[in-house]
Amino acid sequence: MLEPHRLDRFARHIVLPEIGGAGQLRLARSHVVLIGAGGVGSPALQYLAAAGVGRITVIDSDTVDASNLQRQTIFAEDDISASKAESAARWVRRFDAAIDVTAHDLRIDADNAAGLIAGADVVLDGCDNFATRLAVSDACVASGIALTSVAVGRFQAQVANFAGHLPDQACYRCWVGDAFDADDCDTCAEQGVLGAFVGMAASLGVMQAARVLLEGHAELGDPQWGKLVLIDGLKPAMRTINVGKDLACRACPQR
Repeated sequence: MLEPHRLDRFARHIVLPEIGGAGQLRLARSHVVLIGAGGVGSPALQYLAAAGVGRITVIDSDTVDASNLQRQTIFAEDDISASKAESAARWVRRFDAAIDVTAHDLRIDADNAAGLIAGADVVLDGCDNFATRLAVSDACVASGIALTSVAVGRFQAQVANFAGHLPDQACYRCWVGDAFDADDCDTCAEQGVLGAFVGMAASLGVMQAARVLLEGHAELGDPQWGKLVLIDGLKPAMRTINVGKDLACRACPQR
């Protein structure tokens, strides 16, 4: 049971029949691993914490730069040059001392991903390169952990839940193939990005992660596996496409 002061804090969730007291308790008992504390990760972290997710692990090897403050909403000028992961954890502790938050100031890769995501109920990936995304996806499939992927470029975004470890469900590699980071890949430093739009995509990412955490619980508990939401921030418009399992995928089991 939630303590009385926690009931008051999450009252607006609890009155929703799609969440209720039982759903809020599930969120409190959940563990989310957040890959990246940048443009996607910062607002995502705020909404994960605000939702009452009981355990959060933040992984990021970068430090805060002045140019980050335009969109990375958990940081302030005093955080410049500090570790993003450690600064993110401090933000969570200030916001809600009841949350168990862990910071890893390192780069996640194929060698360490399995250990870093162990025990998670869902991994929310907001990183900015294919190498990391594929390493995380492959580790999720091998570990039987759901993946929420959020990717943003200029005014385009993609958000989806993947469960490649499940029969007939696609993984992130099924969607992008054996992608790689070419020298001519666009970056937000070169192409620009609107902070509010990144926040919009991140918020939807947390919404989709919540579907996984509440799987089977009322209408909100539909994980919508493989339904990739495409967001056009200029129109604005959203549409959804279905990502099928790639029978040639080398990461997810073929059954």
